[in-house]
Formats: sequence, C-alpha cells, structure tokens
Amino acid sequence: MNVLGIDIGGSGMKGAIVNTATGEMLTKRFRIPTPEGRKPKDMAKVVNKIVKHFDHKGPVGVGFPTIIKHGVCKSPGNLHKKWLNTNVHELFSEATGLPVIVINDADAAGYATMNYGTGKGKKGLVIMITIGTGLGSGAFLDGELLPNFEMGQIPYKKYDKIEMWASNAAMERDNLSYKKWGKRFNKFLKYVDTLICPDLIILGGGASKDFEEYKDCITIDTPVVPAELQNHAGIIGAAAAAIHQAPKD
Repeated sequence: MNVLGIDIGGSGMKGAIVNTATGEMLTKRFRIPTPEGRKPKDMAKVVNKIVKHFDHKGPVGVGFPTIIKHGVCKSPGNLHKKWLNTNVHELFSEATGLPVIVINDADAAGYATMNYGTGKGKKGLVIMITIGTGLGSGAFLDGELLPNFEMGQIPYKKYDKIEMWASNAAMERDNLSYKKWGKRFNKFLKYVDTLICPDLIILGGGASKDFEEYKDCITIDTPVVPAELQNHAGIIGAAAAAIHQAPKD
C-alpha cells in the first residue's frame, strides 16, 4: 500500500509517499520549516500543506517529537507548551480530512529500521536512538515495539534533560567538534547501557550519516551501528506505523 509518511522535527516537517510493502520512498522528500513558535494549529496547517503537495487521499502516518500515548501528546518536549494533552491524532485528522496515525518520532524511525533496515530480523532488546533537535529513543523486543522509551529525558547536571546537553542541537549551539560532542553522546549511551542493557543500539537522525566522525568516542560494550535508512527512517517508519497501528475492523 502507498502511504504518506510525515516526520515532524523541531526545525523541519518532511513528507514522502512510501510503499509500505518494500519500505521504498516513491517520491522525493518534501520539506517545510517548522513554524516559529511550534504551536499546534500552525503545525497542523503545515501537515495539511504536505498532504496537499502530494495530492494524497489515503492514510497518513506521522512521527511526532514527543511522548504520544493513544494519540495524545503527554509532554511538549521541544515544542510549545500548548501541545501538552493535545489529541494530536484528532488535530491532524481534522486538519487533513484523512485517517492519521501519530506515534513518537523515534518509534517511527525504529519501525523503519526493524522492518526494512539494519534491525530487520534482530532478536532481543534493540534500541533506536534518533539524534536531532533532541534525543529520541524507541525500543523493540524481538521486533515488537515497546512504546515511549524516552531516554533523552534523563535529568543531567544543571540540565532538565540530557538531550539538552548531548543532542545534535547542543553540538551546534555550543559549536562542538564531532570529537567533543562524541564524548558527550558516549556519556548518554553509558546511561542507556546501564539502565536497560540492550542487545543492540541503532543510531538514526541527522548525525547518523556522520557516524565515522565520532564512532571512536563510543566506548560501551553494547554494539552501536548507524541506521541504513539514515535521515529517511522517520518518514518511512511513520508510513509503516499507519498500517501496523491502524484500527482493526
């Protein structure tokens, strides 16, 4: 089935049509900057613009950069505080007039990786970490999603959450080299490794494509590998989630 996948980030909202049988993107990625202020109604309008760009009439899957529980935002994350307790599923469905499934963005990237990429066929506990404005994380046990593993929310020193210190946005904000940032990211991975002891960690998001630049900074025993789908995983996984999580008749 051909599904529109949309990946929402703190700086950009991106979409493409995906063949959910193969995981192939059938169109070029279309991107619109995330509206300044990151408020619900403004972002819903952008989702609708992406739908109209592709003249799409079918199901839509959306990867969203906060905790999503039964379609409801349970933390505003790096977005506007008005998102808290907003039913994102209903908001986007009403804005587009289409059936929309919304899941956490790291869970979406994990769907792509576990169904079509590096994680396909992997058993045990696999953690997908997306490196972007924040640090998203998705957990899969023997290929099945365990939702809302938000490891980037761990408090760290003076920061409310460790993603404010070790994300791609933090690297840009503090003008860090990959070597210096890699040491921070390795600290984050040590917490992940200690707390949940996964069998494999897969990295996605913008910084995953530059893995060679900082891989020597990673010292944990658990294998850490970049996602094959890299920055398209969020779009592909959101589309896959629209099929996997669609209400059953």
